[in-house]
Amino acid sequence: MAKFIDPFCSSCKAREKSCFSRLGLPDLDFLNSNKVTTFYKKGQTIFHAGRQPTGIFCLYNGKIKISKLGFDGKEQIVRFVLSGQLLGIRALLTGRSYMAFASTLEDSTVCYISKEYFFKITEKYPEIKNCMLTTLGQLLEEAEERMTSMAQKPVRERLAESLLFLNNIYNTEENPDINHSLASIILPREDLANIVGTATETVIRLLSEFKAENLISINGRKIILKDIEGLNKIARLQF
Repeated sequence: MAKFIDPFCSSCKAREKSCFSRLGLPDLDFLNSNKVTTFYKKGQTIFHAGRQPTGIFCLYNGKIKISKLGFDGKEQIVRFVLSGQLLGIRALLTGRSYMAFASTLEDSTVCYISKEYFFKITEKYPEIKNCMLTTLGQLLEEAEERMTSMAQKPVRERLAESLLFLNNIYNTEENPDINHSLASIILPREDLANIVGTATETVIRLLSEFKAENLISINGRKIILKDIEGLNKIARLQF
C-alpha cells in the first residue's frame, strides 16, 4: 500500500511535468501554502459528473481513470491521468459542471488548489492557461484518433492497440528501470473491454489467443507484453 506523502511544491517531481513547472520560488511557496493534499485508496472517487468545479486537481502519484456513464448505466473510460497531469481542466476553464467522474485505479495522492488561488497564479503566469489549452487540444486529438480506431478497426486489432497504449501507461517515468516489454498491466477485464469497446467475454477469449501466440503472458489480473513488435503489427493491420 502506498504511503501518504504531502509533497512540497518546490521539490515536487510531478510538478516538473505539469503546467505549474515554470512557477518561481515565491509562487511555489504560495501554491504550497494554499493546496490541499489528499490520499485516495484504489477505487475511490475524486469527483462526480454533474458537480460544479471549485478548483483544479493535480495527480502527485498513482493512476486515475476518467469515465462517463452511458444511458444503460455502463461505464465508458474516457482517458487516464498520470503523475503530473491535471484533472478538471475543461470544467474549470468553461465554468461548466463535470461531464465525467474521476476514480483511482490504484492508491493515489492528489493535490487540489481552489479556483480562487489558481486564477491568482494564472493572472501572473498566462502560460499556465496556454499549457492547459494545449492539453485540451491534445485530449481532443486523442479522442478523435480513438473514434477513428473504434469505427475502422476490428476487435482483435483494437485490443492489440489498447494493450500497447496501456503498456505505456503502466511503464511510466516513475519506473525508469523497468523493461518496457515487461511492464505489467493491472486492469480488470471489464475495464479493458470498456476501452476496446467490446464484451468482456470477447476480451478474455482474445487474450487467451494472444497468450497462445506468445504475444503476452498472463498472471492472474496481470498482463505482460512479451512481443511488442508482434502486437504492433496486429494493431496496424488495415482491412
